[in-house]
Amino acid sequence: MIQSLHIENVAVIKSLDIEFTDGFIVLTGETGAGKSIMIDSLGLLYGQRADRDLIRTGETAAEVSAVFTDIGQQACAWLEEAGFSFEDGTVMISRTIKCDAASTARLNGRSITLSMLREISAMLFHIHGQNDNQLLLDKARHGQYLDSYARHEETLSVYEKQYREVMRLRREMADVRREGMENVRLAEMLKFQIADIDAAKLKVGEEEELLALSRRLQGYERIHKGTSLVSKALEGGEKGLGAMYLCERAASALSGISDAVPSAAALSDRLCSVRYELEDIASAVADIAKEQGTEDPTALIDKTEARLNTITKLKRKYGATVEEIVSYRAEAARRLDGMEHADERLEDLANELADAEKKARASAEALHAGRLAAAHTLTSRVTQTLSFLDMPKVRFSVGMETTQDLTPSGTDDVEFLISTNPGEPLMPMIKIASGGELSRIMLSLKSVLNAADGMNTVIFDEVDTGISGKTSRKVGMKLRQIAENAQVLCVTHSAQIASLAKTHWYIAKTETDGRMQTTIRPLDEAERVEEIARILGGIEVTEAQRRAAVEMIEEGRVL
Repeated sequence: MIQSLHIENVAVIKSLDIEFTDGFIVLTGETGAGKSIMIDSLGLLYGQRADRDLIRTGETAAEVSAVFTDIGQQACAWLEEAGFSFEDGTVMISRTIKCDAASTARLNGRSITLSMLREISAMLFHIHGQNDNQLLLDKARHGQYLDSYARHEETLSVYEKQYREVMRLRREMADVRREGMENVRLAEMLKFQIADIDAAKLKVGEEEELLALSRRLQGYERIHKGTSLVSKALEGGEKGLGAMYLCERAASALSGISDAVPSAAALSDRLCSVRYELEDIASAVADIAKEQGTEDPTALIDKTEARLNTITKLKRKYGATVEEIVSYRAEAARRLDGMEHADERLEDLANELADAEKKARASAEALHAGRLAAAHTLTSRVTQTLSFLDMPKVRFSVGMETTQDLTPSGTDDVEFLISTNPGEPLMPMIKIASGGELSRIMLSLKSVLNAADGMNTVIFDEVDTGISGKTSRKVGMKLRQIAENAQVLCVTHSAQIASLAKTHWYIAKTETDGRMQTTIRPLDEAERVEEIARILGGIEVTEAQRRAAVEMIEEGRVL
């Protein structure tokens, strides 16, 4: 059950802390006091959409948290499997909405996803809101209600997995057949594409290596040209008329006239030194040229650019990278192989599909048997409850037709049928039921389903919609009966229902520091009489209304 609830900065609620008891609890108050905000806050813990408009004006975040005690075995098993620690069957869940960020959820202080919040909250409490009555008119929901009562979750889970496999195989067979119609043209295209890619003999990482080599070769070309020019200038090439040769000739000429011109000898020696220096430079330049290799860098550049151009052309056709081209080739080969063996693949798929459908139909039959048994008892129990709720002439039935093909939920087409007048045939609920009847039918279903699934906390939001008087009283009695085995919270405008509660909370809107905010407090006996008298009607509460309120409370204690 919900032991405590904290709401902060949600709409007109500044801060509320509520300690709940067990049993039947009602919440009443003037229209607009904030009762719907209480339900919206609990809805946030239930995983409903977090609307930022719920954040109190002027605040940056809103938070709702609740402590649950005496949680059921299903919730305990879920928590243990998910790795959460908890003591004495107690857990706390919270939800925070921020103006500038996504909402966050926590379980016992640990962050959880929104889907996890929905899973655990569905095991802790259930909200029956005003919209739920309209859900009864949605035929698709009827099968879900019946399955919930039948409690064959494991069989349903097995079937759903089998159904997904059947659908997968059917889609694959359809794809193979569709491709078969285009096989001839497509096969030729795939063969050409595979040959086109294979001719290039691509290697993963090759393009990056070629680009790096191209950048290096651009430098090599300049080095090659420079060293060749220096070599020719110094050594003279084939004609031998380089600087080294000329220096040697000049030095020899000066040496020949040194006997006549003594200073010529020194000049000759200097030229010889220059000759040796030029020789060293030529040797060093030759070493630089050797480091670059013997192949002409221009030719290497042409070869590299040609290879890069080949890759670029393939990229334009098959993918943005070499890896994508190789992947495209592999996929093309797979498709070509599949086309060449389409008949064999279709036969294999047909066998797999037949086996999958056989298993799915076996599970569907098990579901059908469980639904038939559940439909019989559900019809009986709902009918009994409706009779108690002043609908004794109403006939309720769970209609079920078997479909030929498999559906996501089996082979059963489930629909709730109703007849509100004696002698009238059973008809789909959408064509017959009024608003007040829908409220009572939904309450009947909820009471039966809650007894079946053992939900510890059930919240009803204005379950009295469309009913009044004696019927409201009986609705209250049914709620109190549910509360014998579960905590029941009910937002109501009905004095007949409120007077039956074990605990009565009053919700009001007050002005504080120039702003409106919602408050909530438990009522003592005298305050409770006054509130029920107010609900009974009239501009001013009269003594007659107070006496009627006292009588309703006293009567409720002995019912």
